[in-house]
Amino acid sequence: MSNKLVPVSRRELIRRLGELGFGGPYIGSGHEYMIKGAIRIKLPNPHRSQDIGADLLARILRDSGISREEWFLAA
Repeated sequence: MSNKLVPVSRRELIRRLGELGFGGPYIGSGHEYMIKGAIRIKLPNPHRSQDIGADLLARILRDSGISREEWFLAA
C-alpha cells in the first residue's frame, strides 16, 4: 500500500475522521468542525466543488494527530 496522500472529497474526509473517533461535523461561525477530545479540526467549506488537496489533507492530519498509517487504515 502506498503511503502517498492523494486528494479526497469532503465527504470522504468526514467519513474517515468519523471512523478515527471524531464527532461531528458541527456548525461553526465560519467553518464546520469535528471534535475528538480537546482536538478541534476545521473542515473546508462545502461550497467548494473541488477535492481536498494532498497538502491541505496533510495539514489536517498533522493538526489532528493522525498518522498516515492510521489514515490509510480508515480507508
